[in-house]
Amino acid sequence: MSPEPSASPQAAQKRTRERPDSAPAGFQRLRLTVAYDGTAYCGWQVQPEGTSVQGCLEAALGRLFRSGPRVVSSSRTDTGVHARGMSVHFDVPKAEWRMTSDKLILAANAHLPEDIRVTAAARARPDFHARFDAIGKQYRYTVWNGSAHDPLGLRQQWHVPKPIDLEAMKTAAATLVGRHDFLAFSASPGYERLHTVRNVTRCEVIRSGPRITVVIEADGFLYKMCRGIVGTLVQVGHGRFRPEEILPLLQTRDRRLVGMTAPALGLVLWKVFYRKPGMPRRPHPADVE
Repeated sequence: MSPEPSASPQAAQKRTRERPDSAPAGFQRLRLTVAYDGTAYCGWQVQPEGTSVQGCLEAALGRLFRSGPRVVSSSRTDTGVHARGMSVHFDVPKAEWRMTSDKLILAANAHLPEDIRVTAAARARPDFHARFDAIGKQYRYTVWNGSAHDPLGLRQQWHVPKPIDLEAMKTAAATLVGRHDFLAFSASPGYERLHTVRNVTRCEVIRSGPRITVVIEADGFLYKMCRGIVGTLVQVGHGRFRPEEILPLLQTRDRRLVGMTAPALGLVLWKVFYRKPGMPRRPHPADVE
């Protein structure tokens, strides 16, 4: 996904104070879970040029509902990033809502490319918001650490042939759990960010044969934050950084001092966690990857 246009501090401040609206009177709010292989797309979000996942989904819904609904997503994945659990909502006039949720899944998928699939659908309460009700997300990144790449995972795994010190990666990952300013691990999204502190509740490195999976859960993610973390952890595994250096480097808030950004192809938005009814919405929306 291309960086968004630059914005003034006032515009950035306004951005963090947006509040969602409930479904208008006479409309039904619907919630979908969407999975996709992001290889062929310019990212989730509609762009002036290129094919987006959002654009394909809205085109499919436009074939089902004359009102041509626009979807609101929990995240905005970058070019080449995949999803198993993207959550979205949209509103349709109740007069147009004449099918069951199961039939909506079948009907939407009939008009979608094979690398995009609606995997769940349900009616939602009028004030449900896919983005603002989210209290956390889980991303998973897959590294194939073998001398030859895995042809079956060619589009969804980062091939790293050089041997990796797994214990060093695990030790470094554990230091990232907690509430930190993650600016050093992110890229500029093209607008000023007022909030760069995130609470990482899980950062775990799991190995199964040559496959290494990095699981990261947090209350929100900065632009390319996951990929910055994974790239740095791999370089810890290669000896460029010591595990005890990662937290001090994070505290510098300087992107130039930490490790590389891992390629997009290994990253998957795995799931989105939502607040329970009655819980307050978070005070400001996180800048999401």
